[in-house]
Amino acid sequence: MVEIEILYEGDLHCSAVHLPSGNTLVTDAPLDNNGRGEAFSPTDLMATALGSCMATVIGIVAKRKELAIEGMTVNVRKFMSDEQPRRIKRLELDLQIPLPATHSDRKLLESAAHGCPVHQSIHPDIEVVMNWAWQEG
Repeated sequence: MVEIEILYEGDLHCSAVHLPSGNTLVTDAPLDNNGRGEAFSPTDLMATALGSCMATVIGIVAKRKELAIEGMTVNVRKFMSDEQPRRIKRLELDLQIPLPATHSDRKLLESAAHGCPVHQSIHPDIEVVMNWAWQEG
């Protein structure tokens, strides 16, 4: 169990403290939903959680297999629905892995991303598209 304490500061801003570590982050409502867009929105954090979770589980597998993947990047694009209720409708991820596409552990790394806890927690109505780019050479 992990506890996170969130304080509503007013004007659609929140601050959150990860109590085990003391790390903090702030959120703001997005421009298209009455906010100023000065920080991650709550739905931005969900998109960020997906990308960083995939990178983390790929990293766990790579470490176990002694694969050097430093420099891997994951870019996430979040699309909101136009209908009510307001919700995320699509997440697109571009995963750039510094290994050749022919690497023997490619399928294992891709499977790890698909199985990450955040991906497994996303509602099936949210479309998740993963685009893989492997370093050739």
